[in-house]
Formats: sequence, structure tokens, C-alpha cells
Amino acid sequence: MLNVAIVGPGLVGSALIEQLVAHSRSPCFAALPIVVVGIINSTKMAVSSTPFAVGDLNEWKSKVLGGSAAAADLAQFADTVAALKGPTAVVDCTSSDTIAELYPLWLSKGLHVVTPNKKAFSGDISLFRKIQELTTSPQGPSVYHEATVGAGLPVLSTLNDLVRTGDKIVKVEGIFSGTLSYLFNNFSIPGATQKFSDCVSVAKASGYTEPDPRDDLNGMDVARKVTILGRVAGHELSIDTLPVENIVPEQLRSVTTAEEFMSRLPEFDEHFKQLNEEALASGSVLRYVGMVDGVNNQSSVKLARYPLDHPFASLKGSDNIIAFTTERFPNPLIVQGAGAGAAVTAFGIFADLIKVCERFGAN
Repeated sequence: MLNVAIVGPGLVGSALIEQLVAHSRSPCFAALPIVVVGIINSTKMAVSSTPFAVGDLNEWKSKVLGGSAAAADLAQFADTVAALKGPTAVVDCTSSDTIAELYPLWLSKGLHVVTPNKKAFSGDISLFRKIQELTTSPQGPSVYHEATVGAGLPVLSTLNDLVRTGDKIVKVEGIFSGTLSYLFNNFSIPGATQKFSDCVSVAKASGYTEPDPRDDLNGMDVARKVTILGRVAGHELSIDTLPVENIVPEQLRSVTTAEEFMSRLPEFDEHFKQLNEEALASGSVLRYVGMVDGVNNQSSVKLARYPLDHPFASLKGSDNIIAFTTERFPNPLIVQGAGAGAAVTAFGIFADLIKVCERFGAN
């Protein structure tokens, strides 16, 4: 049996709980017994020496973290779940730097870590190395973070398989942002007439962007994903030195509010229109792409042109697409699909928990 303790049960954590509840009722549960024994948010926490009841998990906000729950204390939470019988995985569903820095401590207590939080794997490389050092033993503990790149898409697992089987990584290139995928799939296609600012407005209203779209347009989320991919491929990439093209107009980078940014963005529609018309005139479209260069050390994050017959040019909606070019796959191995959303991110976490359970908790 694998115990699961969830840190930060927001949208993704809630979706994970739903999936684990459904799993507990499925025929697969007998072979893969994965149970929730702990939940902590910013104010309350609860830990049980036995699995929480399905009925309680269905209403976890009131029945698990209700009035009788203890005040949140992350150190005490980790100590308590580490003392439970059997293997335990802590699932960090936050995006916190501070919590990511706790992974080595958790690992040293014998806890496994599964997370969609990119910070530990794209921040200070010394933290990344420390985590690697603590997870080298086949006996555990382990860290799985498939959902840090592409949510539930098999991106990191594919890259890991390529690396571990000795393939030479030539290039990993992709559209890693659902937001920027949606924007340019609608703005930069033959015959499209929408202004760039209108595309951003629609994306924001549809919930595709962060509350402040500049947090998407500045490219830093893509940069973190490229850094993670580069490090998994064996390169010492850093977001501090990775060339990242910020497509937020320079004059709007310092405006105080998202509302002011949105109100002034139409001033720069002509700039984006010109970029798009130049691309279309050359038989290409614009796509915002991250690349790990395994040969020439020219990794980057930028707005680039792709010919109309390229797989990136035919992408639809807000999908991600990642192309692995290697010595064995000179014609790229391509992974494509939904790369954002609570359900698919929770699926990626759940799939990692199954890996932990198969390795350490099935008996």
C-alpha cells in the first residue's frame, strides 16, 4: 500500500483526490493500493494512520479539513506522515519555492516526492543536484515530476527513456504553453483577421491566461520547462542564462495593473500585425517555442517562424506539442495533446504515484 499526503489541495489537488477516490472503487486498486492519509492547506491539516474514508474524501473540505482539523504546520505534517507504516509519497501541488526547498529534507526522512511544482527542478541547480543525489538508490526514496512539463503528457518519461537507453539528444523543441499555443494558433494562421490584443482578451476571458497575461507573455513559464528538460537531458541549463524572448511590449512591462496592461495592449497591435504579415508572406506562421539544443548549446525560448507544413503550424486550440530529435529518431518523435488543466495535471501526478506504488508499495 502506498500512502499519499497532499500539500496544497487547490484545483489540481482536488482533481487528484477525485481520481484517487475513483481508483479506490476500481478493479485496479487491489494491485495498486494507493490511499490518501494526509491533507494540508495554508490553514488546516489532517493526518490519519489509516486511509481517509471515501465519503470523507468526497467532502474533504468539511470532513477532513473541517473545524476539528489541526492548524497547519508543515514540519509537523511531514514528521507525522514519515512515521506512518509503509511507504508514503508527499504530493506537492503548490507552486511554492519555499516548499520545493523542503524536498531534500522530506527525502532524507524516507518520503517519496511527486509534484507538478517546477521550482525545485528549474531553480538553483544546487537544489536540483541535491535531489538527484538523494534519489540514486534503487531502494528509494524517489522523486517523480512528470507533470512539471506538459501536465499529463508523457514528456519527461519519454526523454528519460531516450537518455537511459543511450540515445543522443540532438534537440528537444516544443510549444510548452497552452496560453501561447492558443494565442498564436488563432492569431497567426492564413486568413485570420483578429488583432493580437483581441486574441489576448478572448484568452483571458476564457481562463487560458494567468490573471495578468504578462505572466504568460514574458516566457518565464516556458523557460522553466525548457530548463527542466535540459537538465533531465544532462545539460546544466539555468533560467538566469537561458535566452528568453519577452513578447510583452517594453513600454507595458512596468505598468502597475493587469487592467492597465490590457487597456493599452491595442496600441501595439500594429507591431504584432507586422510580425505576422512578414511570417505569412514567407509561407510561415508564428509560434512561441522553447528549445533544448543538445549539440550546439544554443537552447532558447522565443517567437519563431515555422512553415505551414510543419507540425507546429497545424496545432489547434491550446494543445502542447513536443518534438524529440535524436540520433535514433532523426525524424522527430512527437508528443502532442492537452498540456494544461487540473484533470490532466492530476492524471500526470496519479501516473507517477502508480510508478511509486509499483516500485515500493505494491507488496
